[in-house]
Amino acid sequence: MVVQHNLTAMNSNRMLGITAKTQAKATEKLSSGYKINRAADDAAGLSISEKMRKQIRGLTQASANAQDGISAVQTAEGALTEVHDMLQRMNELAVKAANGTNSKDDRDYIQAEVDQLVVEIDRVATTTKFNETYLLKGTNADNTEGKLTFKTASKGVLNQGSDVFDTDGIKKLDDVTKDAVNAVTTAGSKASAYNKYELTVNDKKYVYADYVQGKDDDKTVADILKGIEDADNTKKTKAFSSLSEMETAIKRDFGGDLKAVDLDVANNKLSTKLTAFSDLNKATDLSLHVGADSTKDNKIGMSIEMMSARGLGVNGIKVYGDDFENATASIDTIKSAIQKVSEQRSALGAVQNRLEHTINNLDNVVENTTSAESAIRDTDMAKQMVTYSNNNILAQAGQAMLAQANQSNQGVLGLLR
Repeated sequence: MVVQHNLTAMNSNRMLGITAKTQAKATEKLSSGYKINRAADDAAGLSISEKMRKQIRGLTQASANAQDGISAVQTAEGALTEVHDMLQRMNELAVKAANGTNSKDDRDYIQAEVDQLVVEIDRVATTTKFNETYLLKGTNADNTEGKLTFKTASKGVLNQGSDVFDTDGIKKLDDVTKDAVNAVTTAGSKASAYNKYELTVNDKKYVYADYVQGKDDDKTVADILKGIEDADNTKKTKAFSSLSEMETAIKRDFGGDLKAVDLDVANNKLSTKLTAFSDLNKATDLSLHVGADSTKDNKIGMSIEMMSARGLGVNGIKVYGDDFENATASIDTIKSAIQKVSEQRSALGAVQNRLEHTINNLDNVVENTTSAESAIRDTDMAKQMVTYSNNNILAQAGQAMLAQANQSNQGVLGLLR
């Protein structure tokens, strides 16, 4: 029997310490609800769990993004519903004005309502927004200098069936950007019959003929101009015998898109300078992020065309006049506008349906990923409670055995008496 080292007590104390540590971990897991509270608990499990958490939280936000997209679509579509109603009313008024039984005064009264509807369409387009993002007025639809492209063509036709003649082609092509207004100088060429200067602004062609060799009379010029227009199957070419007429036509066709038009011919060259407003025909593009990662597959694009009166082509529409000509012509214009709004609403409806399916899928993925993450990280309360109860009993037994071990050396005193 020894007294310097009580090995029984040391062993009981060590085992009691192990039990206490195990019980402390069980208590931590039971109180936190997680079986992984630190990397040491399960290094691999923690890494997998954190990746799943990233996906879960990212997809949850992506679902919210898609819902915001639906809200934006519904906002735009609701506004376009009113635009549709106003266009239908304008069509009704145009049909009414086209009736020959109406007087000029009658058409003037009808025009007054049409003008109000046009103004309201513009107001709806310029004020409809979602979270400070304007939805219907297009991109850069303001009074800043914008982009307007123009160029010259390389060939033209004198009359249908006649010889083709060459011009000097494109000498310089500049875009009028937001920061600067540039000029384009194009060269003309002396054909056997006349000098022809052609200018293309966006997709429309304007031709100026100023010289007829040998026969510089109005009839000959008129024949040439008609031949130029007839040669264009797209019907987008307009020919003029004076620069002032050409300037007026450009201003009329591009209206509010242009601030100034300056044309001049000197030394057999056509000098053009067009100062434009912003490109008002550019759509509003919204890119919705509907995934947890940065890949382009997680982007859903949504485009909304400019739905103002200018964008729909009904700005300055006329139904008044001494006869029914203006009103009759406006019927087709309004028809095109109605078709454009219908196409836009259909596109928005398709996007909304897609987003609804996207949300359903995202919510399903979040649910299943959460279930997998829970299996890795969450505490099995029943199993952990069994462990806790077992360790609690072992702790009590260990404490009793340690007390007995500490008392074992008391027998030595009897030997010393």
